[in-house]
Amino acid sequence: MKRLDGQVAIVTGAARGIGAGIASVLREEGASLVVADIDGEAATTTARAIDPSGEHALPIRTDVTDRGDLDALADAALQRWDRIDILAANAGIYPHIPLDALTLDEFDHLIAINVRGAVFAAQACLEPMRRAGYGRIVLTSSITGSVVGQPGYTLYGASKAAMLGFMRSAAVEVAKAGVTVNAVLPGNIRTPGFGDLGPEHEQSMLDAIPVGVLGEPEDVGWAVRFLASPEARYITGQTLVIDGGQVLPEST
Repeated sequence: MKRLDGQVAIVTGAARGIGAGIASVLREEGASLVVADIDGEAATTTARAIDPSGEHALPIRTDVTDRGDLDALADAALQRWDRIDILAANAGIYPHIPLDALTLDEFDHLIAINVRGAVFAAQACLEPMRRAGYGRIVLTSSITGSVVGQPGYTLYGASKAAMLGFMRSAAVEVAKAGVTVNAVLPGNIRTPGFGDLGPEHEQSMLDAIPVGVLGEPEDVGWAVRFLASPEARYITGQTLVIDGGQVLPEST
């Protein structure tokens, strides 16, 4: 595939974990980046690690539940580089909440980040993409909710499945504008909080993965890079599972 030199990408939730993996791959492939995260200091640290010169990575503190923040995020990219080619709508949370313990506040907060944040991030970036006749929007969903289920993650799973409903209709709506909308569905990816789960839990997760290893954030990043490429022009409204074969076995 051609490099992404000259293109501009916005990555939300980019300070750590999967978001940082996406950002690092897109920068490695030549894109200039807006590194957006609710943790502004961590966003700055990640941006400096990806591009020490500061020329191609702009950190911005962004609360994806705030529509004004998302509009300002798009404006910052346009002011700096005068274009937005790629949006990786990755910001999300995944709290473990048993169904009978779920509260209205928790429901509203998770949906606001995982679903509303992705929808309004896409909306904020859509106008400049339409003007250019080109755009790539890639959502970070999950195998949980979209393909499989897990106790304690009913709301999280619902939010990730909701993203795919949005994706399919949005893909049809913007297709003639030269904009594609797709999603990646990660499985078990090694992120900073993973060590808190303990060795027994990690081993149980490994036992469920046919390839026998956990995914790394960059594995998701390369999947996003493909869907964000000019060569993926004929792919829209689709999902790409990155899980080491986890969803394949009929039984364990």
